[in-house]
Amino acid sequence: MTTEKLKKIIAGSLKWISICVLIGVLSGSASAFLLVALEWAAAYRGQHNWIIWLLPIGGLLIGLGYHYYGQEAVKGNNLLLEEYETPKKTIPIILAPLVLIGTIITHLFGGSAGREGTAVQMGGAISDQFTGLFKLNISDRKTLIILGISAGFASVFGTPLAGALFALEVLYFSKVSFKSIVLSFLVAFIAYYAVEFWEVKHTHYAIPIVPSFSLTMLLWIIPISILFGLAAMLFSRSTHFWGNVFSKTIKYPPLRPFAGGVIFAIAMYFIGTTKYLGLGVPIIVDSFTNPSDYYDFLLKILFTGFILGSGFKGGEVTPLFFIGATLGSALSLFVPLPIALLAGMGFVAVFSGATHTPFACTIMGMELFGIESGIFIGIACFIAYLASGPVGIYHSQIVKGTKYNLYQKFKRGRLDNF
Repeated sequence: MTTEKLKKIIAGSLKWISICVLIGVLSGSASAFLLVALEWAAAYRGQHNWIIWLLPIGGLLIGLGYHYYGQEAVKGNNLLLEEYETPKKTIPIILAPLVLIGTIITHLFGGSAGREGTAVQMGGAISDQFTGLFKLNISDRKTLIILGISAGFASVFGTPLAGALFALEVLYFSKVSFKSIVLSFLVAFIAYYAVEFWEVKHTHYAIPIVPSFSLTMLLWIIPISILFGLAAMLFSRSTHFWGNVFSKTIKYPPLRPFAGGVIFAIAMYFIGTTKYLGLGVPIIVDSFTNPSDYYDFLLKILFTGFILGSGFKGGEVTPLFFIGATLGSALSLFVPLPIALLAGMGFVAVFSGATHTPFACTIMGMELFGIESGIFIGIACFIAYLASGPVGIYHSQIVKGTKYNLYQKFKRGRLDNF
């Protein structure tokens, strides 16, 4: 190897390490601010329940912001996936403040939404700005998008391994280079430690009892994992359904979240509970020790799909955690497995089915709950992934591989029979 080539390699390595540090620190700090802001919003709302009646006004503000300042940004996570697959132009930086403010408003006034989408979009918008700064080509820009997704996910959930894998797997490892893989893990850990630096804490979950694996348990795990997959399918289709309903019935976009906020606030008033507002983290935590009501997961699917479909901002993943954990918890009344294990399996399995990311979700489960539960979580994630259908929460995501082939054969079989 010549001296000139060695210098070029060292310079290139230092450049990408610098980029990872910048993206990791900026995205991690943005996620830290988001976590603190959402904690404040939940606490304030809890002390002033009347504030939910302002949800329509909050929705109108979000709608106006996106309509006049971020029409491209309204695509959210799908914009990142589209730009990765077919690069056109730099992701607008305004996506970051728009989705941050929109998410805080949604949670402050009680909308049922998550936070993953916000962190990932902020990470993607921040990372893509380095395309021009470092004069990167299309291939390197794809790497930047991977780094933004990885940093956002890892920092908001405190799961660096899962964050790095999620960024790669959600793109189905499409045209992913070895360099992108290494950098994805590097930026995930930097973003994770950036949140730690700001002393922002993540929610901790525990599965205290993990029984020995057996064939009898497998016979229980298979059908409940299929249920997790069907719940993921229902959530994905619900979100898309409500999005189509609002876009067809209300032509002026800013009025969609306004109308959605009116209906949601009235519905919450008549239901008479606050358990489906916001992230629902206290309900998730409780599901690990106390059996949830059998209808909790269904109502969370309905309300989150409705809120996101109407145009409010946030994310889908924490609601998916809620859906899976409460479904698993409710099943503990009939399934002879520890309640915390069932809640933990559902927690990540429903997420796996809705995002087509079984590897990342398996790793996430082990990061959150411990490696001892890995075999139960892994089986649940892969079965739910296969059972959740070809449509996920990201309509721009390209689904390939075993799942794609399975549903293509099923589709062709139905057409042949017809």
